[in-house]
Amino acid sequence: MDPSDKAIVNRLQQGFPICDSPFRYVAEELGIAESELLARLQTMLAEGVLSRFGPMYHAEQMGGALTLAALKVPDDRFDEVAEIVNAFPEVAHNYARNHVLNMWFVLATEKPEQVSAVIGRIEDATGLAVYNMPKISEYYVGLQLEA
Repeated sequence: MDPSDKAIVNRLQQGFPICDSPFRYVAEELGIAESELLARLQTMLAEGVLSRFGPMYHAEQMGGALTLAALKVPDDRFDEVAEIVNAFPEVAHNYARNHVLNMWFVLATEKPEQVSAVIGRIEDATGLAVYNMPKISEYYVGLQLEA
């Protein structure tokens, strides 16, 4: 990432303006053209520098729920189980960890009572116990890159 990309990431983590031309607004703050901002974002996404660009919603304030969940997956079934878990629309993201609980994922549901139902369906589909670790407190990590 060059200094301009870092400045873009830093700026966009501070919030996205709600206005008629939000990209133009941010681009002007950064001293670049809107087309350059869009091109740099597209490049960072295409190259995997950014995994996604989009809003983050506070599920609980919208009446929903989030929970962190984990599975102890046999190594020879990891890809199979990952495919099963990722097929659930409630799974926000899923990743491998070097731990006895080697698959971790976040569940996001429209209603809090749906969390246990989805966990039950994942357990049925995988044949594995899901360890549910509901959020107790929320912390915001404000990553800022040196630009």
